[in-house]
Amino acid sequence: MNRSALLVMDVQNGIVQRVVPEAGSLVPVQRAVAAARNAGIRVIFVRVAFREGYPEVSPKNRAFSALVNHGGLFAADASTQIHEAVAPEAGEPVITKLRVSAFAGSDLEIILRSQQIDSLVLTGIATSGVVLSTLREAADKDYGLIVLSDACLDGDLEVHRVLIEKIFPRQAEVLTVAQWARTLE
Repeated sequence: MNRSALLVMDVQNGIVQRVVPEAGSLVPVQRAVAAARNAGIRVIFVRVAFREGYPEVSPKNRAFSALVNHGGLFAADASTQIHEAVAPEAGEPVITKLRVSAFAGSDLEIILRSQQIDSLVLTGIATSGVVLSTLREAADKDYGLIVLSDACLDGDLEVHRVLIEKIFPRQAEVLTVAQWARTLE
């Protein structure tokens, strides 16, 4: 497992406020972070953020072009900072991405290669967004993959269920945080 990394994706203030139904919903993510740290597994945080004026956002991009009119998600904004419930410790990288996948527009892959990481454990908000996109891209890049089912959240519970039960198992091992933590002992 020393060639693994736990990715904590889009667990940032603005997204937590919009998607997470209650404060206790982040407990599985907290447990995953603690288990990784205790096992000596690198924890990498991923957030989405943009420069002032949104030079990275194309008007053709339906997901992000609305930001140009509504504002928000600037790199210095409180909304783009990692939520305090899972705050990074010194030395834990915070990756800034520019699209849905954790790889898109970020230096994640360089960090993974530099650290000789070949397996990823995925957590994040939303299951149908960053988790799905990152899983697909990571699978195409031949990373070993685990998805922590209870440490992924989505605004649509049925979409979350279908992804966790039917789609993700095709490319990843799907475990709960407790199941994964037991494999680390």
